[in-house]
Amino acid sequence: MAKKRIVFAGTPEFSVSCLSALLNSSHEICAVYTQPDRPAGRGRKLTASPVKQLAVAHNIPVYQPQTLKTPEAQAELRALAPDMLIVVAYGLLLPKAVLEIPKLGCVNVHASLLPRWRGAAPIQRSLLAGDTETGITLMQMDVGLDTGAMLKKVHCEILPNDTAETLHDRLAQLGADLLAANIDDLENLPATAQHDDLATYAQKLNKVEAQLDWQQNAAYLARQVRAFNPYPIAQAEIAGETFRIWAAEALAEAATVAAGQIQAVSRAGIDIATGEGVLRVLSLQQAGGKAIAVRDFLNSRPQFGRGA
Repeated sequence: MAKKRIVFAGTPEFSVSCLSALLNSSHEICAVYTQPDRPAGRGRKLTASPVKQLAVAHNIPVYQPQTLKTPEAQAELRALAPDMLIVVAYGLLLPKAVLEIPKLGCVNVHASLLPRWRGAAPIQRSLLAGDTETGITLMQMDVGLDTGAMLKKVHCEILPNDTAETLHDRLAQLGADLLAANIDDLENLPATAQHDDLATYAQKLNKVEAQLDWQQNAAYLARQVRAFNPYPIAQAEIAGETFRIWAAEALAEAATVAAGQIQAVSRAGIDIATGEGVLRVLSLQQAGGKAIAVRDFLNSRPQFGRGA
């Protein structure tokens, strides 16, 4: 096994486990590419990405270009003479000129079973669609959006109570494990072309999507709550007030009042009639408050929704 010079490109927390796996391999991580520092927190202080923080802790050179489309950025990468570029949720498009720089190509660790859910938000889209499984695909990158040949896949069951956060964490570890198991011989794995007619697109999340429409059916609304936790968090109007909904479940019972009206209130939850079925809100957040269980919310407002 020849030791490879690897450049790693990634930005969010999802990428960290893959970079950690590479750091524990016998290969040389000669540089890390990540998005520029962004304002974060209440003070909007410029903050390094999780990937940059890990790279700095291991004394790995970090590059943060605004784009990889300029000759200067491409020359910088070329000067590193990488054998391979490993990309995990980097967030910048790689033009053809960049894809041609590494001797052994560019490989992406993607959080779906391609060609299903190409794009920016595969974890949330799989939950929203009601998929029962997802997974990780190692993919040879090309100029399309997640259209390259598939090298290896691992499947992951989507559990009934999974949120975007819990599924994210399992997939991040699966991705790291799959990468670690194959990094020594990655360039020799058989490549399988994707069937474009089976492709679906996982578009970037929009906060507007997190607004619950009570005319929808309860099962879909429950999936919205799970898919948008921890970001951007589902929102809904209940008894004339706007709340963020952190946890909810669809009940196996029929609605007996108009959609959007409270059907029942108990320490188990607030039951809201929908276009089809009933959604039980389990955890919510008032403006300026913290996310709390409904039973705790009712301790401070015991008459909430009763008689509504």
